[in-house]
Amino acid sequence: MPYSRFATVPACQHKPGAPEPPGRTTIERPSESPAGPLPAPRATPDHETPVKSSENRPRPTGAGVGPIEILFNPRSGAHDQAQAHACIAAVLAASGRDYRFVPIERPEAIGKLARSLGERARECDGAVVAAGGDGTINAVAQAVLGSGCAFGVLPQGTFNYFSRAHHIPFDTSEALQVLLSEQPQAVQVGLVNDRVFLVNASLGLYPQLLEERENWKHYLGRNRFVAFVAAFFTLMGGYRTLRLQVSTPQVQRKLRTPTLFVGNNALQMEQLGLPLAQDIDRGELAAIVLKPVRRLAMLGLLLRGALGQLGTSGRLLSFPVTRLDVTTAWPFRGRRIKVATDGEIRWLQLPLDFRVSPQPLFLIRPPAAEREPS
Repeated sequence: MPYSRFATVPACQHKPGAPEPPGRTTIERPSESPAGPLPAPRATPDHETPVKSSENRPRPTGAGVGPIEILFNPRSGAHDQAQAHACIAAVLAASGRDYRFVPIERPEAIGKLARSLGERARECDGAVVAAGGDGTINAVAQAVLGSGCAFGVLPQGTFNYFSRAHHIPFDTSEALQVLLSEQPQAVQVGLVNDRVFLVNASLGLYPQLLEERENWKHYLGRNRFVAFVAAFFTLMGGYRTLRLQVSTPQVQRKLRTPTLFVGNNALQMEQLGLPLAQDIDRGELAAIVLKPVRRLAMLGLLLRGALGQLGTSGRLLSFPVTRLDVTTAWPFRGRRIKVATDGEIRWLQLPLDFRVSPQPLFLIRPPAAEREPS
């Protein structure tokens, strides 16, 4: 039996009064499914919506009593994974909640696996939990959005913007207390061509910076200083200027820019010093367009961002949007462009359609409170 308790009866069918053996840590491999073999994955075109409709799906009403399905990424961040694993197992076993670890051994299988776990969690009043960094959380959120199941987060990454913005502690035992005691609340999700982004989505220079940062982290580790050094050398190596045509419901405009950045995280906007956090809290996205600048000026912008003073620069344009369509200034049909969503890079079909998802994510989190200053 894959669950840590009630070894003879499935978690959502436990009989009152049945003996409860001591909790034990059980790991299920990604090739397995709680409801039998998983169906073969089907390739989803960029323009096709991979998100299931939440119509007629029950909204979670409480912290739940069913099993907790934990998708665990052992490669995320510099956190002590063995210690975190042991802490999670100990706290959940002591709480009496059924739980199961599902380590993510093949990143390409996250979506299929999370969808299967989400269906079971919804039926059993349980929750699907992503344990990892922003990229892992994004992949699991993509799969469960629209399913109606409760979604939880155990932050294990480097930056953890999503969990921090929603007041989920980095400390594993404290995050577990949130998971066990708090209520699911609807939180905003951004979409670009039906790809989920919880923190930000971008094209141009920013995805290039992320790629180079990963190369540096491979040798020097994962921390903010390495990210800054990687950005410095990337800027010194040069970058292209994009010619874009952007449209909102109110205006259409042609732009030349090294990068277009669309944010969905109020905390990140505050830390960059941009006056757009309240717009995100009101249900909008934050669009940021950088004006063409020379390398030395770009380094100055990088420093301003690190100091939280980007909003004082006159070299960028920022504005709130509910929808933003983006294409290249020259209309090549079938053209694709590199886009980063929550730190993960993929090629998407133009035009790009940035918007707020009509379906929220039901995140188990503390009540909303004023964010602490960075």
